[in-house]
Amino acid sequence: MKLFYRRLVGMLVAATLVLWQCMAFAQEATSRTEEIEWTWEVRPAHADAKLPNVLLLGDSITRAYFPEVGRQLAGVANVYLMASSTSVGDPRLGRQIKEFSTAEGITFSVVHFNNGMHGWAYSEQEYREAFAAFVGEIRGIAPKAALIWATTTPVKKETEPGPTNARVEARNAIAESLVKTDGILVDDQHGLMMKHADLYQDSVHFNELGAAIQGKQAAELIRGLLAKGQRQGS
Repeated sequence: MKLFYRRLVGMLVAATLVLWQCMAFAQEATSRTEEIEWTWEVRPAHADAKLPNVLLLGDSITRAYFPEVGRQLAGVANVYLMASSTSVGDPRLGRQIKEFSTAEGITFSVVHFNNGMHGWAYSEQEYREAFAAFVGEIRGIAPKAALIWATTTPVKKETEPGPTNARVEARNAIAESLVKTDGILVDDQHGLMMKHADLYQDSVHFNELGAAIQGKQAAELIRGLLAKGQRQGS
């Protein structure tokens, strides 16, 4: 009987510790929302089961060049999009990624991802601390996929507390140092669009021609990884 009570007390203590840990995490991981929050998901109208699946995961910049990636990879891959204003550091992001993956119920061969143009209420140190978890969440939904990280593009007009080029560059440096160590391919969209400062549509986004230029570069890198995967699988 004494042994039973000791075990019961031990179980209660353990349960209490877990509860405290969950409460502490909930207090630390808070969402710092923007005035407008949104998600945008697109899937092929008629996915070809014989083709590999590709996911573009990002924000409105990614959303803008997604159609060109789809055109470039027509007949090569089924291209999906999950774009969101939720930023690295926000606990909602991981849940959104998992919910999207569960809804699609497919296997991705390549995930091309970016996250750096939102969440300016989070410091760069917080961005660094949360980035590894972000990559882990992507690997969680696509454990066998090849990954490509796209650098965040420069902005035409800086705003406070919104995006500034200094903060964009700082986040790119943080992300690049981590993804390169992890062996993840880098799509330098920042360097690409530094050459096309005449193609802005507004202070942050690029016009149709600019988005097409971005999509072509992204598609080229995706195509290369798909071809590499096919060679390794043969």
